[in-house]
Amino acid sequence: MRKVTATEFKARCLDLMDRVRERGETYLITKRGRQVAKLGPVDPPRRGAGVLGCLRGEVEIVGDLVTPAVSTDAWNETLREWDDLNGGRRRRSRRGR
Repeated sequence: MRKVTATEFKARCLDLMDRVRERGETYLITKRGRQVAKLGPVDPPRRGAGVLGCLRGEVEIVGDLVTPAVSTDAWNETLREWDDLNGGRRRRSRRGR
């Protein structure tokens, strides 16, 4: 790692950035003899680290994903119980606003 003074870095910034990109060099920038910053290549992005695909190979789909989990009658009964628990007031859907 090469040391570069702040004055030199200011004068050669774009050239140093090109060297980092092309050759992977790293520079330690100093000001009045003290280390203040480091200029180096960025870490390559990790593959599969995004939201989509982060569980690839970890999840197993079991059963039918299209058919409702409960029958229509069971669902309607659940809604009636919900209404009874809430004093007959049904929640308004956000779509109806």
